[in-house]
Amino acid sequence: MPSSPPRGQSDQDRVDLSHFGYAQELFRSMGGFSNFAISFSIISILTGAVTLFGYGLEMGGPLEMSLGWPLATLFTLTVAASMAELCSAYPTSGAMYHWAADLGGPACGWFVAWFNIFGLIAAQAGINYSCAQFILPLLGLPLTERNLLLMFAFILLNQGLLNHYGVRLVAILNDVSVTVHVIGVAIIVLALFFLAPHQPAAFAVQAVNSNGRSPYWWAFLLGLLQAQWTYTGFDASAHMAEETQDPRRRAPWGIVLSVMVSGVVGYFLLLALTLAIHTIPGALGAKDAGGNSVPAAIAILQGALGARFGSLMAGLASMAMWFCGLSCITSASRAVYSLARDHGTPFSGVLRWVSPRHGTPAPALWATVAGSMLFMLRLGDVQKVTSFSTVALYMAYIIPVILAFRARLRGSDWPAAAVWNLGRYGPLVNAVAIGFSVLIAVVLVMPPNELAGQTFLGLLVALGVLYAAVARRKYKGPEWSRRGAHS
Repeated sequence: MPSSPPRGQSDQDRVDLSHFGYAQELFRSMGGFSNFAISFSIISILTGAVTLFGYGLEMGGPLEMSLGWPLATLFTLTVAASMAELCSAYPTSGAMYHWAADLGGPACGWFVAWFNIFGLIAAQAGINYSCAQFILPLLGLPLTERNLLLMFAFILLNQGLLNHYGVRLVAILNDVSVTVHVIGVAIIVLALFFLAPHQPAAFAVQAVNSNGRSPYWWAFLLGLLQAQWTYTGFDASAHMAEETQDPRRRAPWGIVLSVMVSGVVGYFLLLALTLAIHTIPGALGAKDAGGNSVPAAIAILQGALGARFGSLMAGLASMAMWFCGLSCITSASRAVYSLARDHGTPFSGVLRWVSPRHGTPAPALWATVAGSMLFMLRLGDVQKVTSFSTVALYMAYIIPVILAFRARLRGSDWPAAAVWNLGRYGPLVNAVAIGFSVLIAVVLVMPPNELAGQTFLGLLVALGVLYAAVARRKYKGPEWSRRGAHS
């Protein structure tokens, strides 16, 4: 179990939080490793990289894996580092919402909060639906729509129950998740490299577009969805700041290290899967005995290692996906709780309630579970759900960074509160992060993901109407931001 914080540190963290006008309602029981673990679990290289392996392979071929992944990792690190600095200055459960509210005003904060909430709920839907796609073949059940939805609902339910009964339990499970991810990837990589026939190294740099999209560079950019959906959820370390010991130092490191470690470990996994491909058409067009499509990664594992061993590897991936969904519910519920605490949601009096026995925001938690089910029913396709969630989350990530960049250039003193900081490189890192995030947001709503773009546009219009009609008059932002964050 997580160790209890030293008395002095615990008192200091409580005083630091009270500076923002909040009482210590959530249990502050997470250490630095557990904080890193929740972001690492949501990034989950055995979820994003594996689930969308076929999509990336179809768009950009082997080069999508060997070049696209490291490029996405490098640029995502600029986003993560920019967010980590803000997290150090504002170590609250509100995360991006609070950063935007203080640096850009209540309207900015309110919109960022909802982008973050809807992005996390959609991500949770994509994660758990993918988990259902992997679990059903292991149980010998056909991949019918009915079976997928039933398994999806069952997964959501048990993850919700575990989250309901305490942050300590979830923290332990997230620590286990890191072990599952690292050992699982190691087993898969070693098995593929040493037990399976594989392609020559030159195969990994082949630029192949299997769907005829032209020009190739555009298909390659579209294929970056595989990496960018994987690289979402690292904001969880910031959302858990009020439950982490010494959050001004540990939460920022949780954000950055989760991306760095995932980048290295994920690259080995992708290269191993890519070199184990027999033929690209065979991997993309695999079917089960009932004629249902089989995810490309499962087809590669079974073709390279045999049906039994391949299924065992798919089982490891399923376990990682389950852990990923568990962590995503944790993060999403804290985002809802935080906005409700500042009276920014409908039924805020209910959604801000924290179970005194378990120390968890139970109503907010179950609202995210219900929202995830509705999202999957609305979009009905993992690729479209993941595209929407990636765009929504990166908007929530980058708007506070834009506001911080602007404030920094105007001589704001907010960086002085950041114990973890970028120093003189801050403006450059912020500028690169902004440019990359805008590019990704535009690319990922282009065909074939236009439904995700239309859904995001619909969300933007709905939020605009809601803000103008109701929230503009009733919602004033966090109280501490109205009196000065660092007063």
